Amino acid sequence: MSRVSEIMTSMEYGPSVEDSSAVRDWLASRGQFGHFIGGDFTKPADCFASRDPSTGEVLAELSQGSAEDVAEAVKAARKAQPKWAKLSGTDRARHLYALARHIQKRERFLSVLETLDNGKPIRESRDIDIPLVARHFYHHAGWAELRDERFPGHAPLGVCAQIIPWNFPLLMLAWKIAPALAAGNTVVLKPAEYTSLTALAFAEICREVGLPEGVVNIVTGDGKTGAAMVAAEVDKIAFTGSTEVGRAIAAQTAGTGRKLTLELGGKSPFIVMDDADLDAAVEGVVDSIWFNQGQVCCAGSRILVAESVAARFETLLTARMQRLRLGAPLDKSTDIGAIVDPVQKDRVLSICKAATDAGAELVGGQPGEGCFIAPGYLKNIAPANPGMEQEIFGPIATLSTFRTADEAVELANNTRYGLAGSVWSESATVATDIAARIKAGVLWINCANMFDAAAPFGGYRESGFGREGGAAGMLDYLAEPAVKVVKEPAPKPVRLMDDVTGKGHGIDRTAKLYIGGAQKRPDGGANYTVPGGLAPLANRKDMRNAVEAATKSGKWAAMGGHARAQVLYYIAENLAARADDFQRLTSKAEIDTAIARAFHYAAWADKFDGANVQAKPGHLVNVLPEPYGVMAIACPNAQPLAAFMSLVLPAIAMGNSTVVIGAQDDPLALAELYQVFDTSDLPGGVVNILTGAKDELAQTAAAHDAVAAMWYVGSRDGLTRIEQAAGGNLKPVWSPAHRDWTKHDAQGELFLRHATRTKTIWLPYGALPAGSGSAAY
Repeated sequence: MSRVSEIMTSMEYGPSVEDSSAVRDWLASRGQFGHFIGGDFTKPADCFASRDPSTGEVLAELSQGSAEDVAEAVKAARKAQPKWAKLSGTDRARHLYALARHIQKRERFLSVLETLDNGKPIRESRDIDIPLVARHFYHHAGWAELRDERFPGHAPLGVCAQIIPWNFPLLMLAWKIAPALAAGNTVVLKPAEYTSLTALAFAEICREVGLPEGVVNIVTGDGKTGAAMVAAEVDKIAFTGSTEVGRAIAAQTAGTGRKLTLELGGKSPFIVMDDADLDAAVEGVVDSIWFNQGQVCCAGSRILVAESVAARFETLLTARMQRLRLGAPLDKSTDIGAIVDPVQKDRVLSICKAATDAGAELVGGQPGEGCFIAPGYLKNIAPANPGMEQEIFGPIATLSTFRTADEAVELANNTRYGLAGSVWSESATVATDIAARIKAGVLWINCANMFDAAAPFGGYRESGFGREGGAAGMLDYLAEPAVKVVKEPAPKPVRLMDDVTGKGHGIDRTAKLYIGGAQKRPDGGANYTVPGGLAPLANRKDMRNAVEAATKSGKWAAMGGHARAQVLYYIAENLAARADDFQRLTSKAEIDTAIARAFHYAAWADKFDGANVQAKPGHLVNVLPEPYGVMAIACPNAQPLAAFMSLVLPAIAMGNSTVVIGAQDDPLALAELYQVFDTSDLPGGVVNILTGAKDELAQTAAAHDAVAAMWYVGSRDGLTRIEQAAGGNLKPVWSPAHRDWTKHDAQGELFLRHATRTKTIWLPYGALPAGSGSAAY
């Protein structure tokens, strides 16, 4: 035994193991678990083992969910949903409050169970995860109370299928179940097969607090169970997991009308500028990557360091890494616990081998016995190295350098993902400038891996779409206000005109495309006949040219809302000056609508604000609406001018550039808009107008990697094909109902919301009050 004087010299920790007897007694008393359906547990069947990843010990046996089990759970949820939705907001809030209180009462029990099942250190489960679980139910009890006041006209979706991963088992459950219940939905949730035990403990809590039968249903199992969930008759699917599976879900749900939220993989940048507090940044790496075994999709796994401080930073990083304690997760002195399963450990090691085979050098990162891997990082790694491109999802980071802030941003955005990022600098100007330019849904400045129920979380690009947390997360569990739907007339087959000018055929009007601020003939010069003249028949090359022109008009977003508003007012003024010309091509109702829409969205351009949400003390948490960039819009085949302006103006008011497919059968009025745009100081490329076969052009736009979002008004079959095409690069598709576009239905804000995505930025602010660290919740 060491002497006290020796311990004071070495500062070594002795064992301090959390007592797990209560959890083990609970597990032993149950032995095998069935599914939780309709307020009770089913008889266990077709069981598989759930193991402690740190020892390999079998903790319990769980039932493998079948398609029949999923169908039974959905049936129970469907039966319970109408009564649950009809409860007052106060009554739903009381149920959520009761869940939060019971979770708090069982915090220690749930923390130990989570650590046994997942392998993460007890400090993380006890101080971060479980308090945040309670925080989510408290927060959403408030949303249940305020739903109708804050979201008038919205309604519950119905039954929500939710599939969660193994890295934050109970916290991910809370992220999904709490907003769904607050909104008035019922749920069927599938936890990860590796880490289902806290979900089953939560099921018991649901029964203890008297949650109505069928409101929460939990079905355990592997990927086959998840596939059955996706195929089930549900109204929404919320999935957190790999990009590959998310892409498959997007393809399978295309055209079904089911709402979809995807929170997928990440390869997040961790940028250290030359003026950063290097010691603090090193601790940020520890918090972001190593304390949770790197098993976090938003972990800052790509460390990018200014070249001038890279040597000093690496010295500090290596010294800190060598002092981290790898060991038994239940020991309170352990920094790094176990990888969740041998399969995941093998995957991490295989990526490391591929990275070193490709020339990278691995510092640390050595495998231990069982499911342990020591912390490490890959250095001297090229941008195309497998270790730089793939999500490692283990305690292994990459480290590379940059020379300028522009290079740092370029490297940070050199990924198909866009979940999160972290920026370290003592200059607020530098840090916020870089954060604004990083294409990610969550940015932390001089901090890392901060979460709160009030702060929306979600990604860009192949990190998925939709948000969890805050008002944005609530909206993803609510149906939008209904409008009076008008059946869209089916477009007529495109009939080519052999003589591209139409001369000698009684044709007096030949329109052109509008690309990059100029009128252009379609590639190949083909036209098709429409009432009153010829319309250009755009093809795939024209679409590519239009997207390129839109991509080059990035200064439009940088102009700011006030400047964009002025341009929209000019558009209204110039439309009014030419009202008689447009009335001859359309109708008085349509030109009046076009002018009114320009005024309406000019008014909104500098008033669709973000919010500073009340999250953790000592932080400013700004939730900002950010334009997608390039949006493609397929207009309906009716009311060509009114529909065009109703769809395009909210998109450009928010700073997007657009590629617009006009009404197929009657697009001639749109060809005259070029003069209005040119005389209104609209920069070239902000609006690009194509005409032709709408659905073919829309599919091309949906598949284009540079198009970040798609709006489509059209047929169900057309929407199915477009959503399938968009699933390749996981762009969001919105299909507003066709309506009488000359009516003002007070849904302008809804269009603005779909023209933006939220970006959450965390910034330390002021001195932290005592006890307000990560354990405060």
